[in-house]
Amino acid sequence: MATEDFIASISPAPVEEPESSWGSDPANGADLRFLGVVRGTENGRPILGIEYTCYAAMAEKELTAICRDLLRAHPGHKVLIHHRIGFVSAGVASLVIRVRTPHSAEAFDLAREYLKRIKSTVPVWKTVRFQNA
Repeated sequence: MATEDFIASISPAPVEEPESSWGSDPANGADLRFLGVVRGTENGRPILGIEYTCYAAMAEKELTAICRDLLRAHPGHKVLIHHRIGFVSAGVASLVIRVRTPHSAEAFDLAREYLKRIKSTVPVWKTVRFQNA
């Protein structure tokens, strides 16, 4: 889902940031990007990557609700969120959260809150694929 203030998506597409569609934003001096990258180990064991699955309709609805809720609570910022589904290799990004705000401290706080809510409420599940398994 995309509006003027947010873009939220879940798909197998790689994590890429749509610079041209977001354009410049002179009102917001902070432009913070968080990438969630698949670690190379899980519980000390080397992995190939993670298989992400989701209940798509519910996941998209929840991502949209998170964006709208935080935009209501903290007006004036913009956010882009993309979560990959499918297999994501170790070392590759599975999540991007990009927040634009007037000030940097607010951008960090909002990015942290978006991540917390995504991890706790969006129905995305992961299956680790270990090496030599």
